[in-house]
Amino acid sequence: MEQTHAAKLAAQYLRLGGGRLAKIDDNQLATRKWEHESRVAEAFWNEHIASLDERSLAEVISHLPTINRH
Repeated sequence: MEQTHAAKLAAQYLRLGGGRLAKIDDNQLATRKWEHESRVAEAFWNEHIASLDERSLAEVISHLPTINRH
């Protein structure tokens, strides 16, 4: 099965040392930085993910590890 664009972005962010975790509460998606992340991961997030529209950003967040499963 081919990964979606959002799944690829999330996977690349995590490979680069990203430390954000998804917070899913009553169908509301957000991220929290509980761990240090590399400068490369932070730059990748800012350049490729932070600027996405709300729906696309939510899809990327849904592919991150969650606070509950961490």
